Amino acid sequence: MRTFSSDKEAADALAASYRTLRQEIGKVIIGQDDVVRLVLTAVFSQGHCLLVGVPGLAKTLLIQTIADSLDLSFNRIQFTPDLMPSDIVGSETMNQQRDFQFVKGPVFANIVLADEINRTPPKTQAALLESMQEYAVTVAGKRYGLERPFFVLATQNPIEQEGTYPLPEAQLDRFMFNIELGYPSYEAELQIVKNTTSDKKPSVSKILHADEIQAYQQLVRRVPVADNVVEYAVNLVHKTRPNTERSPARINQLLEWGAGPRASQHLIVGAKCNALLNGKYSPDIEDVKAIALPILRHRLVRNFKAEAEGISIDQIVKEIL
Repeated sequence: MRTFSSDKEAADALAASYRTLRQEIGKVIIGQDDVVRLVLTAVFSQGHCLLVGVPGLAKTLLIQTIADSLDLSFNRIQFTPDLMPSDIVGSETMNQQRDFQFVKGPVFANIVLADEINRTPPKTQAALLESMQEYAVTVAGKRYGLERPFFVLATQNPIEQEGTYPLPEAQLDRFMFNIELGYPSYEAELQIVKNTTSDKKPSVSKILHADEIQAYQQLVRRVPVADNVVEYAVNLVHKTRPNTERSPARINQLLEWGAGPRASQHLIVGAKCNALLNGKYSPDIEDVKAIALPILRHRLVRNFKAEAEGISIDQIVKEIL
């Protein structure tokens, strides 16, 4: 692991590593630049991501590629209606000496892809969400810590909603970002088809290791923030809460519930990380705006009027900004 004489030198190294990471990931993932930026921001901010997109947009490949470039262990869990909590966290089994021993589940990895998390019942969802919040799992009354860094990326398919179990708002709040994947552009899809229908398989170099990532996560926390930036972030969140002293009349008409304090915390940590990745040593209001939409998107609840008029959450957040 590299050592740095100052936080400034470490910040410069993080920005350089980020640029190299983007180049390595770009060998495999064509387009989706904003998605890659947000996922890496979440990794360095110690956050988790919810990825929403139709099938075939390389969600699994994206996370696998990021795990490879970060030299982290990676496990994928395909969520199904019959999946049990023990299938995720592990269970106690009896060995040949007739002693119970704990067999670790797939959640014991640095990066966990929870594929189609809304396909499984709340009991199993809760098992994963405990590990996200506590960085540990409890089996038979015994607590097992998870290896750091630990990062969960859950996917949801927005098309099929039959036979699904949508995450409740309280559990959605544990995800730092809600990232929406769109279709690739015509030019990007041309390149994707050329790359994936030939016998060439690009190799991704390992850029950062686990201990370096943890050091950068601590660096992000140490970044100084001006009071006016903190005030802007907290004021932004307060504006989303209907029928409060800071909420605009338009918000009172469209929202049932606003964002909680976790949103304010994520806005500041995300702005710190966004500033470092762009070569700055302290965030400004523009850094808060850059990550506000994916942070607020899943924390606001529209009322009947907004749904009837077809006004989306994204439109409401952009109005507030």
